[in-house]
Amino acid sequence: MSPTGTFQLGPQNASLQINTYREGMGAKVGHDLVIDVTAWEATVELPADPAASSIRLAADPRSLQVREGLGGLKPLTDKDRNEIRATIDAKVLRGSPISFSSRSVRAGGGGGPLVVEGDLTLAGQTRPVTAELTVADDGHVTGTIPVTQTAWGIKPYRGLMGALKVRDDVDVVVDAQLAPG
Repeated sequence: MSPTGTFQLGPQNASLQINTYREGMGAKVGHDLVIDVTAWEATVELPADPAASSIRLAADPRSLQVREGLGGLKPLTDKDRNEIRATIDAKVLRGSPISFSSRSVRAGGGGGPLVVEGDLTLAGQTRPVTAELTVADDGHVTGTIPVTQTAWGIKPYRGLMGALKVRDDVDVVVDAQLAPG
């Protein structure tokens, strides 16, 4: 039986990450990035009837921190991390608030994941998204939500005169433990 109640989530008790992937002729030079969102908050309401559930999230776009660079010819330096963060702020998200508000939350068939449909606001544009979240009996919530940057008017990053590209699809990864707030 999954937990019921109202839960407050944020960096103190959950993680919210963005994983980017490289492509293009210069892909071996660049890094797949694991980016932590360090300032965010969410309210998850899970009453006994899943149809009455709701999820709301707000995140500070300037709180993104590059935790790890996978692959690449050389390890990421602190200077690299700071440059990536500045590029994300200036050219990708442009300081626009990030938010999500669910429209429906329903149990997946056969005890499967929660299917969450809602609106994601990113880079100043709001678009619908559907996410599947696995909720264990102990309240552990996990999910990976694919986001196609161009759907929100975001031009994926290109470097090395276009030879290195960030793939259009990035993953938003949620890992939380629901505990009454």
